[in-house]
Amino acid sequence: MSKPSILVVEDEEKIARVLELELEYEGYSVVKANDGLEGMQQFRENSWDLILLDVMLPGMSGVDLLRRMRSGGDETPVIMLTAKDGLEDKVEGLDLGANDYVTKPFQIEELLARIRAALRTKTKPKEVEQGVMILADLKVNEATHEVFRGKEQIELTAKEFSLLVYFIKNQRQVLNREQLLDHVWGYDYYGDTNIVDVYVRYLRNKMDKGYEPQLLHTVRGVGYVLKDPR
Repeated sequence: MSKPSILVVEDEEKIARVLELELEYEGYSVVKANDGLEGMQQFRENSWDLILLDVMLPGMSGVDLLRRMRSGGDETPVIMLTAKDGLEDKVEGLDLGANDYVTKPFQIEELLARIRAALRTKTKPKEVEQGVMILADLKVNEATHEVFRGKEQIELTAKEFSLLVYFIKNQRQVLNREQLLDHVWGYDYYGDTNIVDVYVRYLRNKMDKGYEPQLLHTVRGVGYVLKDPR
């Protein structure tokens, strides 16, 4: 089983280092970002089980970073870290979709307990009702096989729909052709792997062409990823 991954976005190097050491000791995989812009880049490029996010950051504030994450439909658990203890600041973060709020200085045991609690309640991708998955303005209803961009319904073939469902269930993860073949076409498929590229093109033309933001991206030399680039 892989280690749960945690992104620590914290500009105070001593605090970030302590968090890194404590979290790694507890068995987590940790990456640090020392400002909001680097934090946003890490968020966009990788998939995280939880994010520890300082409120006051250079480049982009933690609140702005959280706002961009949630506006794209991402539901990665976020625990805000702040030197502020005012009720107004906590309410703002929680209203934007933070899962929890910890005020500095904090006891590491309390933070670890809050991390465990947040990871237990993790849901991905976001489901507003049974069978409905959302990314930006894209809605996929697995039960009814309906797909919408905003208010416009997108008509997909059965194979295109299966491909999109696999993408949205693994949003922000880069998927290679072999993974897509195995999960969408089946392990017993022995045809040309170029079929993946063909169907990705079909899917992109239907669900991305003419819409903003574009959600289905090519990662050269690796595969494809469904994500909100904002």
